[in-house]
Amino acid sequence: MRVENPKKTPDISTRLISPKRHTKMDKKPADKLIYRLEEVSRIAQLDPKIIENWEKEFYFLHAGRTAAGHKIFRKKDLTIILRLKELIESQGLTLAGAKRRIEEEFGFAGKDPLNPDQMKKILFEVRERLKEIASTLKKP
Repeated sequence: MRVENPKKTPDISTRLISPKRHTKMDKKPADKLIYRLEEVSRIAQLDPKIIENWEKEFYFLHAGRTAAGHKIFRKKDLTIILRLKELIESQGLTLAGAKRRIEEEFGFAGKDPLNPDQMKKILFEVRERLKEIASTLKKP
């Protein structure tokens, strides 16, 4: 004899079981937009310290932070990290060589960088313009 559930909640036998989610043992990335550092580390099979060092070394890796302070990466960053690992480990490239290859493959290589004298001139002009703006803001 079956007793009716007065709260109208389904019993265990009729509940839907959610499909298996991305577990810690899986190495294939889940289809997500944002990954925590720990997830990137597990997927890429790299120590988190290496990923943090690469983030400092390569300007094209952009980690953000959650409100709780956890480091997060975009899907594009994960793709770049996986490619960097492949270039360094499988193809034996140096960090500089891998950086150049990533810039080419992902379209980061832009125009030729400014030489230091041109950079100083531009920065001086920007500083002078900011001084002008600051002085006009101080006037009543």
